[in-house]
Amino acid sequence: MDSNTQTASTGLLRWVTTTNHKDIGTLYLIFSFTMFLVAGLMAMIMRAELYQPGEHLMNADFYNQMVTLHGLIMIFGAVMPAFTGLANWMVPLMIGAPDMAMPRMNNFSFWILPVAFGILLSTLLMKGSAPNFGWTFYAPLSVKGPASTDYFILFIHLSGISSIMGAINIMVTIMNLRAPGMTYMKMPIFVWTWLITSYLLIAVMPVLAGVVTMLLADRHLGTSFFNAAGGGDPRLFQHIFWFFGHPEVYIMILPAFGIISEVIPTFARKKLFGYSSMVYATGAIAMMSFFVWAHHMFTSGMPLEGALFFMYLTMLVAVPTGVKVFNWVATLFKGSLTFETPMLFALGFIIMFTIGGLSGLMLAIAPADFQYHDSYFVVAHFHYVLVPGAIFAIFSAVYYWLPKWTGKMYSSVLSQTHFWLSAISVNLTFFPMHFLGLAGMPRRVPDYSLQFVDFNQIVSIGGFIFGLSQVFFLFVLYRNVTKGTPVGAKVWEGAHGLEWTVPSPAPHHTFDQPPLLEQEAD
Repeated sequence: MDSNTQTASTGLLRWVTTTNHKDIGTLYLIFSFTMFLVAGLMAMIMRAELYQPGEHLMNADFYNQMVTLHGLIMIFGAVMPAFTGLANWMVPLMIGAPDMAMPRMNNFSFWILPVAFGILLSTLLMKGSAPNFGWTFYAPLSVKGPASTDYFILFIHLSGISSIMGAINIMVTIMNLRAPGMTYMKMPIFVWTWLITSYLLIAVMPVLAGVVTMLLADRHLGTSFFNAAGGGDPRLFQHIFWFFGHPEVYIMILPAFGIISEVIPTFARKKLFGYSSMVYATGAIAMMSFFVWAHHMFTSGMPLEGALFFMYLTMLVAVPTGVKVFNWVATLFKGSLTFETPMLFALGFIIMFTIGGLSGLMLAIAPADFQYHDSYFVVAHFHYVLVPGAIFAIFSAVYYWLPKWTGKMYSSVLSQTHFWLSAISVNLTFFPMHFLGLAGMPRRVPDYSLQFVDFNQIVSIGGFIFGLSQVFFLFVLYRNVTKGTPVGAKVWEGAHGLEWTVPSPAPHHTFDQPPLLEQEAD
């Protein structure tokens, strides 16, 4: 039966067999938030250990297992599936498509994920316990890793297959199922950012699959890709991994740029300033992401010419990113601003993501990077990009579109409490890490000298408040579903786009007939 004409089945079977983009989007979002809490619990375990110097709660091996699993689950289990869930829910609604282009593949790409993360988490129960070499799994540590490393490699392959399938589906949907009259330069920015992100995913996930396959060969087939004693080079691993790893950073932030570009114009009651330059800047960031990977390797002994090339190109990435920040601020300028919860998270994103971007520029300067490298300064930088960056954008999107999903408006008091708790605690958690790093505290250590005690205690307290704030978010969602106020089709006064033309909650099937685009006055 065609996926666009079937009626919704009920019970557990509906969720297992569904090919509806809204159901699958909901599954992705529930799964990603579950993984977010699991990885957050691991972060709390680490911060509890780091509250005081000395090994109190765990040994160094278990601490490193928490570091490894926290990073892997946050990236592959929380941030990426959340953006994929938002794409599943909103891209067909925003372009006037009846569903995703390949609904059955869409179902399959989701259900691979719980299996993959079940395998990863099961390594905690295996002999030798979980992988303990950090989420970047550098060779030769990972070559000599515990037996569970092989299951970790299987996890990487499965999650990569899921990501590639999801990206192909989103790309084909955007290219082939747009409503008549919706040219590429009329697409919402969120759709544009996902089109470009899907190209990045298809390009780099096979690179990650390649490097873990080489790792598997080194472990069991007698090869020496990364073993210097056998003629290999551990730096080869770093080159291949970061050729995947740096575009991966933009895979986790480009959809966030798209979300902010939808939210800011709505609550500023203005059209987005510089639409075309936003599109070109997104494309420029994606292309440049393939040419900056070795800035992660300044301390690995690369030639001066290589260090200069990667340093200048990394600094150049700030230009298209700066274009985006300028356009958001220009959209806000002289707008009729209101500060609903999605807008608060969007403004928090702009301010704190910019802080993360500026510390990234500091890390881009090769001679200075020798001081910052592998210190808590690096931890502060990428957490400012990913937490008040990617995760705040996800919260902004959820609060923006939640009334469309449920047909009910959440409590503004509770949702804004969630924002302020998160915004204060996220700075309490990650800003002191800059000072710890500059003072010389290395990352990935369960113990430290007495000079770092005060800042570490502030970081741990902030981390626990941030973690509890996300449990409070669950309560906000529960209250929305049970006691929310019913809303109409157009939830927000300043909102424009096809998703605001369908009823709230959005029906199980939408756009059986291609919609008519709104005629915008020039």
